[in-house]
Amino acid sequence: MSARHGGEVAVALILDALVGEPPESLHPTVWMGRVISAFEERAVELKGRFTRRLAGIVLAAALPTGVYLSVRRVLALAPRPLRRVLGAALISTSLSMRGLAAAAGVVERELLRGDLERARARVGEMVGRDTERLSETEVARAAVESVAENASDGVVAPMLYGLLFGAPGALTYKTINTLDSMVGYRTGPYRELGWASARLDDLANLLPARATVLAAGIVSGRPGRTLGAAWRYGPLTASPNAGWVEAAFAGVLGLRLGGADVYGGVIRDSPILGDGRSPEPEDIRRAVRVMHRCCVLLAAVAILLGASGRG
Repeated sequence: MSARHGGEVAVALILDALVGEPPESLHPTVWMGRVISAFEERAVELKGRFTRRLAGIVLAAALPTGVYLSVRRVLALAPRPLRRVLGAALISTSLSMRGLAAAAGVVERELLRGDLERARARVGEMVGRDTERLSETEVARAAVESVAENASDGVVAPMLYGLLFGAPGALTYKTINTLDSMVGYRTGPYRELGWASARLDDLANLLPARATVLAAGIVSGRPGRTLGAAWRYGPLTASPNAGWVEAAFAGVLGLRLGGADVYGGVIRDSPILGDGRSPEPEDIRRAVRVMHRCCVLLAAVAILLGASGRG
């Protein structure tokens, strides 16, 4: 990790906590999404699996590289006294701590009010599975799992890459993650078009997912239970990363996550993660607290690195 970027990452997290994400017209992720959509519209019509896979490889290589070089250029052109301020502001656009906590909080409030239909709709904005027929317990589970996975993808990972490579690293990671979310499917033409993006996202999240597990173990005060749950259940899932983080949160919270979900009307069985009880609405808030503590821990590490760099 770089001491040079520690202060920028810490300030970025504070900015995200106080202000949240910028308007869509100024949001780099929205710009990334538009570029991906424009490419996707043409690429899905390509004939032949090899051609689509080649197009996907080009997309997965070119866009993150272009973002990295562009952000470096923007920072190089900025006046020297403003570079760190601009770097912190750019890193903050890659973080979603405030937005994730707000979205999860809405789901919890709807459940506590007894409005299951609205809770289903709200959690549907957080997850990719079908939510129209979920029970209260299943809605709570979906929200907790989303908080766990996005604690890594949406906060810890961009902070970590910000620490390593500054704003270019954080936004390059965000590009990779956005590519996976938009084209990294396993069905239809996306099986070939999104193959490279999905594999690149898996690789980019290997370190952040384990860092999130470690952070969750530290902030839980019960590292043995947390790390044990991650080690026991994490490798059981198809994803090389998400299962580890979800299993760690299950260990921290004393819950049982995972199980069958429905995607596009098709039931997809997943392993059970954890040996605790089924989630309840209040567990959503507890998951958000764990996410916040993990972020604060990483921010503290960033501040220490920044202070050591000035020493």
